Amino acid sequence: MKRVRRAVRKRVIRWTRPQRKLPPEAYGRLVDYHVHTRLCGHAVGEPEDYVREAIARGLSEIGFSDHMPILRDRDPRLSMAPEDLPHYVDMVRDLQTSVSGIRVRLGIEMDYVPGQMDEIWDAASRYRFDYVYGSVHYLDGWGFNDSRNLATYKDKSPDLLYQKYFEVFGEAAERGGFDVMAHPDIIKKHGITTKLPLERMYADAADALARAGIAIEINTSGLRKTAVEIYPALPFLKACGKRGVPVTLGSDAHAPREVGMDFDLALRLLDRAGIREIATFEGRKRSCRSIAPDGGQGKESA
Repeated sequence: MKRVRRAVRKRVIRWTRPQRKLPPEAYGRLVDYHVHTRLCGHAVGEPEDYVREAIARGLSEIGFSDHMPILRDRDPRLSMAPEDLPHYVDMVRDLQTSVSGIRVRLGIEMDYVPGQMDEIWDAASRYRFDYVYGSVHYLDGWGFNDSRNLATYKDKSPDLLYQKYFEVFGEAAERGGFDVMAHPDIIKKHGITTKLPLERMYADAADALARAGIAIEINTSGLRKTAVEIYPALPFLKACGKRGVPVTLGSDAHAPREVGMDFDLALRLLDRAGIREIATFEGRKRSCRSIAPDGGQGKESA
């Protein structure tokens, strides 16, 4: 029954997208900081195509945050090759100087891999990113996020997976050195649920984010996955809001048409959580921007 409800919800969301599309003035207060490129091996389209879509929607900023090269156990379907990183940076920098009508930010999505972070940061340190996303895609080396590994879920305990995920998430928030934690409850991506009380896990994760002084993103790509839910869930978002954890926005676009997708639902979630501003970044400095119609640009944060 749960599977049927999800399938129906996914169809409704897809069918209603044209009617739910925000007006340009609403998009003008928003950013999309989670956009990929073909270099990652599982996205399509040229960077210019993503920027054109962002301009067409009326977004004020677009940020590319493609997958940082996986330095060990290279998989060309999961991230760019190490030799592609300079090319990626150059592509985005060229757009920053050649495109008008929108601000283009240079970001990167970096996997949290215990025991390898010094090596990963060393590879990234030569580039001046506007922000660095942190992600948890692996648990003890197992790529739970990878759809090619779905068959291996049958050997796993959902309760233990959730416990381990949120343990690693909190560690990544406090030790990873990131600016934003991406898709905060992505453990639910494939529809796996737990019977354990999530409120304690959400609270612990929000506490870790608050101690680290970093942001999370509302990521709308979960609506396009089996879970058919935005990342994070509303109670998780409320826990973050209660602790003053900043929030930014990302579509996790892997195709140009996905830029800014379902941001109307993201705004609805923010409203239900009582959050009235989003975080923006430049040179790894965070600022706050009101998303209210009469709001201003806000102020810079440390």
